[in-house]
Parts: sequence; C-alpha cells; structure tokens
Amino acid sequence: MPDRDDVARVAGEWAEKAENDLRNAVHTLKLKKNCPTDTVCFHAQQCVEKYLKALLVQEGVDFPKIHDIEKIVALLPHEVAVPLAADEQARLTVYATATRYPGSAGIPIAEARKAVAAAKRVRRAVRGILKGIGPRTMFD
Repeated sequence: MPDRDDVARVAGEWAEKAENDLRNAVHTLKLKKNCPTDTVCFHAQQCVEKYLKALLVQEGVDFPKIHDIEKIVALLPHEVAVPLAADEQARLTVYATATRYPGSAGIPIAEARKAVAAAKRVRRAVRGILKGIGPRTMFD
C-alpha cells in the first residue's frame, strides 16, 4: 500500500491536470459564436474524469484506463456522492470520444455551458473531499 504522501502527490497531479482542462474549457467559451463547442465539452469531460480519478487515488481504488464517467463513478465508495445525474454522466462520456471525430453532430453553446457547469460542480465537490491537494486556483 502506498504511503499517504505518495497518495496525496498522485491525487494532486490528477487534480492539477483536471484544473488545466477546466481552464481550457472556460477560456474557450469566451470565444462566443466562434467557440469550438466540441473542444469545450471534451475538456469539461476530462476535468470531471480526472477529478474523479484523483478521488479514486485518495480512496485507494484501482481503476482502468477508461473515459466512461458512469463506470468511473460506479467505482467510487458508496459513501462518496458526486453531484452528477446519470444523464450528465452519459453525456459527458460521449464528449470524451464521439464528438472528437468527423461525422458527429454539432453541440449548441448552451450545452457546452452546461458541461462546464457540471465540471465546476464536480470540481467543487471533489476538492471538498480531497485532503491537501495544492494551492487555491482561479476557480476557488
């Protein structure tokens, strides 16, 4: 079993990567009508995925290399609640892959904003659970 310092370090690294994804999503939304909404949604999904994986690291739960938010949430201990409805989990999972390639339908800006709002909600909840994961950020 890894020591607490190592667990905190690895969880912090996941959280730092999640912050970068959220920063990208928020910044890209500022492009308004020129906003590549698929990119915003992808980074929102990545933020959620990485924060959930940070939480799994802290809880000592091994996880596979997957992008499926529903499956990742299912790995969380039952006492850990994440503010993400089942339909949001499914939609975020689609953003990880399907919307990243040609042939996918466009995403309305309102939907991209919802994806970022979900990422911020998960971020707030997970950071409230994680212990000592680093300095405050622009989203605190």
